Amino acid sequence: MTFDTARLAQMANAIRALSMDAVQAANSGHPGMPMGMADVASVLWSKYLKFDPSDPHWADRDRFVLSAGHGSMLIYSLLHLSGYANPTMEEIRNFRQLGSPCAGHPENFLLEGVECTSGPLGQGVAMAVGMAIAERHLNATFGDDLVDHHTWAIAGDGCLMEGINHEAIGLAGHLQLGRLNVLWDDNAITIDGGTDLSTSEDIRARYAATGWHVVDCDGHDHADIARAMDEALADSRPSLIACKTIIGKGAPHKQGTAATHGAALGEDEVAAARKELGWDAPPFEVPADVLADWRSTGEAGKQAHAAWQGRLDASRDKAEFLRRMAGDLPEGFNLDEYIASLIAEPSKVATRKASEMALGAINGLLPETIGGSADLTGSNNTKTKQTEPLTPADYSGRYVYYGIREFGMAAAMNGMSLHGGVIPYGGTFLVFTDYCRAAIRLSALQQTRVIYVMTHDSIGLGEDGPTHQPVEHIQSLRAMPNCLVMRPADVVETAECWEIALGQADKPSVLALSRQGLPQVRTEAAAENLCAKGAYRLREASAPRKVVLVATGSEVELAGKVAEALEGAGIGADVVSMPCTELFDAQDARYRADILPKDALIVSIEAGTTFGWERYTGTDGLNIGLDRFGASAPAGDLFEHFGFTVEAVVPKIKAKL
Repeated sequence: MTFDTARLAQMANAIRALSMDAVQAANSGHPGMPMGMADVASVLWSKYLKFDPSDPHWADRDRFVLSAGHGSMLIYSLLHLSGYANPTMEEIRNFRQLGSPCAGHPENFLLEGVECTSGPLGQGVAMAVGMAIAERHLNATFGDDLVDHHTWAIAGDGCLMEGINHEAIGLAGHLQLGRLNVLWDDNAITIDGGTDLSTSEDIRARYAATGWHVVDCDGHDHADIARAMDEALADSRPSLIACKTIIGKGAPHKQGTAATHGAALGEDEVAAARKELGWDAPPFEVPADVLADWRSTGEAGKQAHAAWQGRLDASRDKAEFLRRMAGDLPEGFNLDEYIASLIAEPSKVATRKASEMALGAINGLLPETIGGSADLTGSNNTKTKQTEPLTPADYSGRYVYYGIREFGMAAAMNGMSLHGGVIPYGGTFLVFTDYCRAAIRLSALQQTRVIYVMTHDSIGLGEDGPTHQPVEHIQSLRAMPNCLVMRPADVVETAECWEIALGQADKPSVLALSRQGLPQVRTEAAAENLCAKGAYRLREASAPRKVVLVATGSEVELAGKVAEALEGAGIGADVVSMPCTELFDAQDARYRADILPKDALIVSIEAGTTFGWERYTGTDGLNIGLDRFGASAPAGDLFEHFGFTVEAVVPKIKAKL
């Protein structure tokens, strides 16, 4: 490969100039990383990355992840310079300002060409692992003609220090994801100062130990960068390319120091950098010849795209491939027939088992689902007969054994969803959403369809005790925007909740499922998916209504028994099942008022914290819950001990009345 070093140097300097000027104009940001990685990025985009700026959604493009998202001006510069419609130069001028898509950290929902939201360090690399999994799976399904691309990520020292990096690279090495290449910005600087303040580990050895290929290069020598990339592409393992760089390169008095990491350089240093780099153009202007060189970088990708389009048009799989990549469910998809079979033959099963039963139907209808569990397959009930393991020997498998890597699993599923073509779901215990939470939050922020199968949802898990018994978890997840939290009461509600989750193309869902068996409370056919309302009247009062019992999950059965006892005392009581508060909140005021009338005592019953239930019961209502940690004992003993019995609840309601 031949290089015009002078032209590449000017292309890299365009990144440096835009980055330092935008950060200076905002007086906020991180100029050091873009300036340090400008040479690496220029080689990648001009010689290796397969992309078409005229079609950012081309299915077979290479995926580029800026895991070190604080250096966001790197991706904004690259997108603008290489000819994407956005960001415009005006939008770059308004970096970090209200209304500009050039946010402080890259957001996938603001700019086409930004593959994922990054900034929480480490998650970008983990999402890149998920993208690489999706690529290999779809390649095994549709072949090289339609799916044949690489995933590239730029990561900093912080990304490699975060605990999720250990989880992510272990999974990638085990699955031998040779299409994944991580470019490490090895500048030995963090915000606090040199990395020797906080770490002395051998990162190269750690990656090698997990099955990665590791290669070093001078991050400012274009030919050496290309040599390392060529070695990475030739190796069947995932590759870590350690790029030795100088943070803030070009800023003569601050380069190589933490002063360039997280603050504007200052007007004097910006001027000095211009002189150092030989960059005479005014701020936010790029010389025509340099811009022309940058705009030419997408030409190879455009030609590859045209050739790919020809292969797609000739493929008998075209319609199915496009359907999956668009994220559309098959026309007419529903679980009506399966739900009808449940009504015909009622059963008492744990909702985790009900979820497995539903998946048995779903995975037969949707070939795009890929399941998994963080080493709890037999407890989460996430594997069905249709889902063989996804392994290095068979990437067509539809089940990932994630190991004890809850955070890594959640982030990888985000990457799989963002890649497109698959619908990922994964399981662990609900209490371990604490391990997953940062990735669940990014699921919600990035608007990804990821389904979290979270079992053992209350003190009902029993003897494992308070370390494993969720108390505050469901309400804390309900507080997260753009995330559906669903806690079904029986086998029918579980199927309905799965149907809802699969239909959410722009948000994640958390299914909170029981360990213990629950009786079927829905025994009559319904004309619609009742759970889609968020809450519905399961049982109407016989006597004049004075009480409305609102319950979720395993406590719906209890609410029914409490209602029977109240009715026996002449107190009319509705039973409302509320599997999803978010969906209920989205209903119109008339529906909500009908379900929760103001002339009745509203009582919530949930085996978790009562925090937040006053939104539905009002301050004059009654909240039955658990505002303390649990205990280790059989489930039945715990429910009795903590007052989840008819004998304990009815007197409280009578006293309140």
